[in-house]
Amino acid sequence: MRPSRVLFPLLMAFALTVAACGRGGDSDRPPEPGDRAVAKVQDETIWASDVKREAVAQGLVGEGEPLDVSSDLFRRVLDEVIDQKLLAREAERRGLDNSPLAQRRLAATRERILGDMLVETVVNDKISDKAVEAIYQGQLNLARTSEEVRTRLILSRTRAEADSVVGILGQGAAFEAVAMERSIDDATRFSGGDLGYLTPDVMPEAYRNALRDRPAGSTVGPFQTEGGWAVLRVEDRRRETPPTMDQARPQIVRYLTYEGVRQLLEELRGRAAVEVLLNGDARSQEPASAPPAAAPTQQPAPATPATSVPAPVPLKAR
Repeated sequence: MRPSRVLFPLLMAFALTVAACGRGGDSDRPPEPGDRAVAKVQDETIWASDVKREAVAQGLVGEGEPLDVSSDLFRRVLDEVIDQKLLAREAERRGLDNSPLAQRRLAATRERILGDMLVETVVNDKISDKAVEAIYQGQLNLARTSEEVRTRLILSRTRAEADSVVGILGQGAAFEAVAMERSIDDATRFSGGDLGYLTPDVMPEAYRNALRDRPAGSTVGPFQTEGGWAVLRVEDRRRETPPTMDQARPQIVRYLTYEGVRQLLEELRGRAAVEVLLNGDARSQEPASAPPAAAPTQQPAPATPATSVPAPVPLKAR
């Protein structure tokens, strides 16, 4: 028997979900216009849309990306869906779907699916090209006033080691060579300490303060950081290069989804009787997927629908 390509606990949980949510109705009728039957497990048809949905759930393709039925990826995910169906049927044969634990887990999965569908029908439908364009233009105006700084870093454990680094650089040693030899920052030492281009808003405060108004070509430090004592060289300063509309659109759409979910949850919690039964602090609970109280409004954010929505992050060119 061919071994499953999915870890067994994950398959078992999902198989029970398939058993509860995927049964019933006419399995020979395409669930979506233009859908295509790609396999049968006993009397149940597997459709191309089922495989695509599983690929999206695993993060293998994006929601709006095509998935060619002739591709190796499609065939691999199809095999996984077949495995899920087989495991679900066996779980039913053994009566596992009738246990209280299975019923609770199936109910929780059903609620998550319904929540995702609510986001798709209520929130996503409100995301228009006009709204995307408005946020993009606001970001474009901010980017035109922002500056990026390219720096190199040598990080030392102690002030004495950092002073020694400054002395070596003062004798004419190449910064890149000293970084490779002396820096304790493994993330940058092998690239000569190169930190790339960063805007001040994403830099640690110690770096931001040290680099303020320092021209290209200058050496800065040593100064203390959380990771040790830093010496920086300013390679270049330039105006931030904003992303194009096509580059920015996916991130803006995720941000608008995030905002829509936050507003929807605020509305739902405002009219629902919610009581948190925990000992200790009885402060009112903010929705788990709401942003921090002081979340910036000028920056779009990535987000995933329903109940796991991260806080906003700056929009950057890739």
